[in-house]
Amino acid sequence: MNRNQFALILAAGTLLISGCGKKDRPNTELAASKINTIGVNSYLWRASLDALSQLPLAQADSAGGVIVTDWYVNPNSPGERVKLTVSILDQDLRADALRVAGSRQIAQNGQWIDAPMRAATVQKMEAIILTKARDLRRSAISG
Repeated sequence: MNRNQFALILAAGTLLISGCGKKDRPNTELAASKINTIGVNSYLWRASLDALSQLPLAQADSAGGVIVTDWYVNPNSPGERVKLTVSILDQDLRADALRVAGSRQIAQNGQWIDAPMRAATVQKMEAIILTKARDLRRSAISG
């Protein structure tokens, strides 16, 4: 091993060891409300994925905070299908950081026809996601 190779190995080892030092733990309150290693609030992200777990996903972009489902037909209502888009708009866990939009279609004469989505459906999904996100946050703080 020549002198340059030895110096390179020594420098790399020093960098690796210096990165192993103990770091201060983050402020719990800040960590609880602003977890954003994926680009958006991770509690909202995980809660959204959990709430939509029964629906087929068409797209999930954690950096942009967008989840789009594919069309879903409820077996109890085969003449109707829905598609949801969840957007996480902020890194904080707040109600206004979440937006759910939906499309609904009904079957008529063998074709799917656009129909209005009930506002209560979208509001209920937002409430479900927010409740799940808050529960995840509480578990992280107390756990």
